[in-house]
Amino acid sequence: MFTLTCTSYGDMTSIPIQHAHRSVVGGKNISPGFAWIDPPTSTKSFALTILDPHPVARNWVHWFLVNIPFRERRIVEGASRTNSLPLGSKELMNSFHELGYGGPAPPLGSGQHPYVATLYALNVDSLNLGVDCTLRQFEKAIEGKVIAELAVTGYYERK
Repeated sequence: MFTLTCTSYGDMTSIPIQHAHRSVVGGKNISPGFAWIDPPTSTKSFALTILDPHPVARNWVHWFLVNIPFRERRIVEGASRTNSLPLGSKELMNSFHELGYGGPAPPLGSGQHPYVATLYALNVDSLNLGVDCTLRQFEKAIEGKVIAELAVTGYYERK
């Protein structure tokens, strides 16, 4: 059974401060780790997104990682912007206008925000996307190519 785990925090739990954006006191902007098993056999590649769907954030993109080869089964913690990313994978711009991972940094007092990490199993080897693609362009690019998708959610709040 196709299963996704966040190796940095549990599903439906709080996100540790080291994964918060550098603009947050104590934040180190360390990208979380993920592992998955038993993808559908017709999978050719994976894509990973982390979005904040909170009404204040309106689907703020925290991470776009595409073209993850089929042979890969994990993204190690802290891999963003390093050579620890799977060979051939590609990071795109986040909503902070930074390449790679951008951790949680919700507005003070806006309550608890969900950060939904979704792994897409795709029926194509790669997506031809520019580094500055929007969420809408990403969604259009994967249309009809998603074999399966799994998500884990972490929560973060600034008081």
